[in-house]
Amino acid sequence: MSTTAATPGRATTGTATTQEIRHHKPPRKAMLLSALAWIISILFVLPVLWMILTSFHSETDAAANPPKIFAPLSTEGYHAFFGSHPWPPILNSATASIISTALVIVLALPAAYALSIRPVKKWSDVLFFFLSTKFMPAVAALLPVYLIAEKIHFLDNIWLLVILYTSMNLPIAVWMLRSFLSEVPVEMLEAAEVDGANLVTTLRKIIAPVIMPGIASAALICFIFSWNELLFARVLTGTRAETAPVFLTGFVTSQGLFLAQVCAASFVISLPVLIAGFAAQDKLVQGLSMGAVK
Repeated sequence: MSTTAATPGRATTGTATTQEIRHHKPPRKAMLLSALAWIISILFVLPVLWMILTSFHSETDAAANPPKIFAPLSTEGYHAFFGSHPWPPILNSATASIISTALVIVLALPAAYALSIRPVKKWSDVLFFFLSTKFMPAVAALLPVYLIAEKIHFLDNIWLLVILYTSMNLPIAVWMLRSFLSEVPVEMLEAAEVDGANLVTTLRKIIAPVIMPGIASAALICFIFSWNELLFARVLTGTRAETAPVFLTGFVTSQGLFLAQVCAASFVISLPVLIAGFAAQDKLVQGLSMGAVK
């Protein structure tokens, strides 16, 4: 008959030892990092919450110094915003952002395919060229773009913004989608070739479903960049093609109080981006964590 000697300082409890239980406890460093992440997240969210709270105050309470947190709630800012006919600028922003994002994905997917799965000659130089287009500040290209648009009578036209937003976001989408396409198993593509699938069928029915998180994250980022763009929209548009960010700047005046109106307008104009981000948050997180910023 054999006996089992208990090790000093090590209590045996059924199936797990004390050391094994301690091993499953989260390390102190991970807890500190988690707490730091929560603190940073709260710091990022606080200005947004303050903006929403200020939008429900009267102009007098919103401009008070020090701020009146518990001031009476009011919808004065929202009445002023919706009374100024904001729907045409919002529709212009939606048109430019959605169409340009769709064009970016349609153009970036085959380009990323050619740079990853079927790499062209000197593909690294091509990638660097795409990246180099983001080196120059946007304001440096503003005057040439304005002169060209004026020459061809394209000012104050929403399609000019569609073209500009597509060209501005295309390099970002190509880089992001290339990271995902590089992780697609070659065996899937070889099987598609054996079955006789052409390039369009392969991209649409095989590759696109596999990298859908990457497509969703790239599309969402391009949509946000297009929706928030102000510089070109401010200079190149007027009354017909005015976008939501340009319309928002009209509430800032040199006379009178305007803080509550600006906060109300900012919150309403930010809603489409917030809704899109919330709807695609699982795809966005999965996309950014699987290789888009690898």
